[in-house]
Amino acid sequence: MLGSLETKKLSPRGRIDALAVLERHAAWFAARQVHLLADIAAHAEAAPTGESDVDTQLLNHGDYATEEVACALRISNSTATERLQIAKELAGRYAGTLGLLEGGEICYMQARNLANACRVLEPQAAARVESAMATRMPTQATGQSSRALRRQVIKADPEGYQRRLELRTKEREIVRYPQDDGMVTWGATVPAELGARFDQAVDAHATTLVVDNRTLSQRRVDALADLILNRPVLPTGSNLPANPKAPQGLSGHYSAAPTALVHVTVPLDVLIGASEDPAELKGYGPITATQARTLAFAEGTIWRRLITHPRTGLLIKTDPTTYRPTAETERHVVARDQQCAFPSCRMPAQRCDLDHVKKFDHDRPESGGQTVPENLIPVCRRHHLMKHRGNWTVTRDSVTGITTWVSPTGHVYLNTPRNYAE
Repeated sequence: MLGSLETKKLSPRGRIDALAVLERHAAWFAARQVHLLADIAAHAEAAPTGESDVDTQLLNHGDYATEEVACALRISNSTATERLQIAKELAGRYAGTLGLLEGGEICYMQARNLANACRVLEPQAAARVESAMATRMPTQATGQSSRALRRQVIKADPEGYQRRLELRTKEREIVRYPQDDGMVTWGATVPAELGARFDQAVDAHATTLVVDNRTLSQRRVDALADLILNRPVLPTGSNLPANPKAPQGLSGHYSAAPTALVHVTVPLDVLIGASEDPAELKGYGPITATQARTLAFAEGTIWRRLITHPRTGLLIKTDPTTYRPTAETERHVVARDQQCAFPSCRMPAQRCDLDHVKKFDHDRPESGGQTVPENLIPVCRRHHLMKHRGNWTVTRDSVTGITTWVSPTGHVYLNTPRNYAE
């Protein structure tokens, strides 16, 4: 039936419906491939039986199975190896997740991410993570579920996560990848909290550069170059003292970094050491309690209190009703939603506009949409314009924080805000 669809004859709404159906079928096909790959892997790993049939001769070693799969699917050996490993884990340990994939409720990438993330966990901890994600993944975009997955892995084994972080910190390195047209991607693999400090330092320095026809992205790159290439050169024989602000596990002698604003949202019980639940590093996602405390108690740290609802875990607050949000209200909304409120958008909230869900009445502010967090959402410029052109309608549930978007074709899409209790 799907093959006989004449897409040109479908209505705009019908095309979206057909697209969603095809995606569900694609997930079903991916699940069937997982079952086949798991069977191939199991056969390859089975002890030789002495049989002389061709299949047994060729597929009784994992390497041969990898080669066969790589050729059949026209993929690299490394990709084939990963596909076989993921299939074994999904079929053997994560039947629930595989069932969601087979039912078209999640995509292959979500299932793959879960298997990869849980590989470092003991079976019981991995089962807790899968159970927690079973209700989240079907309602989340892949990026959202990846962030939730990292948080659940930390919660399931905080000590193990901290040990792995310490080991990975020793592997920090500069990375560079050649690009086309004479370009190169250059950066570093570092602990998340250090990366956040790098990012904020570059942003701070970019604001000091001359504003011309360069884009913000171009100024940020130029700021990074300036910080690296134009730093003061010490006279020969001079020594800098060790930087007392160096992150744990890192050492060296270098000049103090410029003041930078790093946002970390951490529950009080984690801050005082009564809990090892994850915190949230703005621009990255979940980090360990130890990382959060390191940042929280660093010299010069400024704390701002955020209050969450004990049942829903959502940020709650009241503010005066004025058209322009106060700085405190803006900080609250940005911390609450973290990203553009449009379901598929990942633009950081601090780069978005704050928009009234219910229109503000300039003549009678008391009767129009109030400038309070419950009536404000962060939306990037593209989705802000899209909303105000009347093509999409938006509502927000003040209790759950769920934002509902209705498209021109009548389809309904939900966006769930960050729950700090999870």
